[in-house]
Amino acid sequence: MPADIRLIPCLGDNYAVLIHDPVTEATAVVDVPEPGPVMTALEKEGWTLTHILVTHHHADHTQGIPAVKARYGATVVGPKAEADRIPGLDVAVVDGDPVAVGSLVGRVLETPGHTAGPASYLFEGEKLLFAGDTLFTLGCGRALECEPPVLWQSLQRLRVLPEDLDVYSGHEYTLGNGRFALSVDPDNADLAAMYAKAQEQRAKGEPTMPSKLGDELKANPFLRADDPAMAERLDMPGADPAEVFTALRERKNSFKG
Repeated sequence: MPADIRLIPCLGDNYAVLIHDPVTEATAVVDVPEPGPVMTALEKEGWTLTHILVTHHHADHTQGIPAVKARYGATVVGPKAEADRIPGLDVAVVDGDPVAVGSLVGRVLETPGHTAGPASYLFEGEKLLFAGDTLFTLGCGRALECEPPVLWQSLQRLRVLPEDLDVYSGHEYTLGNGRFALSVDPDNADLAAMYAKAQEQRAKGEPTMPSKLGDELKANPFLRADDPAMAERLDMPGADPAEVFTALRERKNSFKG
């Protein structure tokens, strides 16, 4: 039986995600930006939380953990590299470690860049990727605790995964990401179509995720820093892809559109 997924808006623009195994009734939440919406969603579904999967240490992803753990006694799983900054951590994981939610078995991908040691969670059998703030729909996270080339390396790890994965990210940033992407890649029809769809979704109050990884490969400029055409658009013909990525990320940091 496929996993049941519930996307939970939190704070101003964060998301938590519930993953429920209908076989064993185990349920995990990916990140806890705030406890109230997560508890409300669990009560609505009649699910009992068994696991909390943490992508990285930032407070807008972890500050709800203590209250939710106290309520359900859930096991907190998170990246070992950030263990001292994740409240209530029970299981510290590293790259390649398995993560089980009942009969749903995924694995950890270390994807540094946004922070020094974040984890993405890949459930390949369920075609799910929980990328935290590493990869967004039409964008990527800021390189806050590492240099941009480190984040570029992490994105390269993600982009070779199966294209039919549903990608869940930590924030609703798609419209802003899309405007920036169009500013550096204005003739990309796939990008224009994704942005138009996102506009319609947000106008209806709907989330813009998940997105398909295959669609991101066509439309997300941060996944195409090694495309010679992207270097040309940035007036960087022949530049190293890491330099192109750095330029893209710096432009996005100051983008006002």
